[in-house]
Amino acid sequence: MITIEMGQVLEFLTAVLETPSPVGYHSQVIGLIEGAVRALSLPGLALARTRKGALVVTVPGREQGEPRALSAHVDTLGAMVREVKANGRLLLTQLGGYAWNSVEGENVTIHCLRDGATYRGTVQTVNPSVHTSRQVSEGKREEERMEVRLDARTASKEETLALGIDVGDIVSFDPRVEMTDTGFIKSRHLDDKAGVAVLYGVLLTLQQEGRQPAHRTTFLFSNYEEVGHGAVGLPDDTAELLVVDMAASTTGEHQNSDEYSVGICAKDSGTGPYDIEMRRRLVALCEEYGIPYRVDIYPYYGSDGSFYLKMGADARVGLIGPGLDASHGYERTHRDSIEAAVRLAVHYVLDA
Repeated sequence: MITIEMGQVLEFLTAVLETPSPVGYHSQVIGLIEGAVRALSLPGLALARTRKGALVVTVPGREQGEPRALSAHVDTLGAMVREVKANGRLLLTQLGGYAWNSVEGENVTIHCLRDGATYRGTVQTVNPSVHTSRQVSEGKREEERMEVRLDARTASKEETLALGIDVGDIVSFDPRVEMTDTGFIKSRHLDDKAGVAVLYGVLLTLQQEGRQPAHRTTFLFSNYEEVGHGAVGLPDDTAELLVVDMAASTTGEHQNSDEYSVGICAKDSGTGPYDIEMRRRLVALCEEYGIPYRVDIYPYYGSDGSFYLKMGADARVGLIGPGLDASHGYERTHRDSIEAAVRLAVHYVLDA
């Protein structure tokens, strides 16, 4: 039986979660991942970056068959400064899609692109106090009614601009990573940093088991998935792409996923069914090796696989991922789900 070093996988996951990477602001987290992968002793390992900054890792295979690829995305939800307001606070525009109420009260970091300085702040409504406004509960949570209260002595636009904060600066939300003694992992941005950890877990397991993929395998750490153009940089001869993203497991009338198994996506909102023969193989691997799994459909969800197919790729595409509760909010999964995803991805890579 293949051993998965979950302690190392979760240590890596924590480091990635605690490294800010809103869409477009990816250099630091890509550097972290590149350093961790370079430290692995895998024969023939090759690393490169695309012009857009994604990390491409290639591992040779045992056979000269049809090359495969796995992908996961490092980019997360975040925001950008849209306006420095007259009161010195910040109006935001979203990076990625989420409900404003899901970030109300969250602490943030403002990354000043001009000089690299950072400032702290909190997202709140324009009427946050029950003692001064009757609109605390009734006011809509929408872009122009939300603002960042800066942790700096500023009460005017001019004072904020003097700090070096300006329109276009990046805003990252605190992840608030917590790993419980019951095995749960709570954090923002598990979509898709849990998937990134799965890819690292596959590479780590190949090293520790002294195994080689059945076919040449490319591992793509993409960086623009949340805005729909992430899956760029795969070799032209890629025959199969296995996307590792999240399985939306929030309890609902029609959802089949949970937080303790690997989700196998049959269909999402973008491209119709994922490859049926590939799905059958993934299910067969789960049943052969005793990996807990759930097949599910996600009607409001797209992935790097969706974008890759829409580009006209002539390749089979499948999608798996750890089960995630409260996606695009303060998310939660379980270590068992991440381990199940690593196991399935390892056996997929090894399977001829």
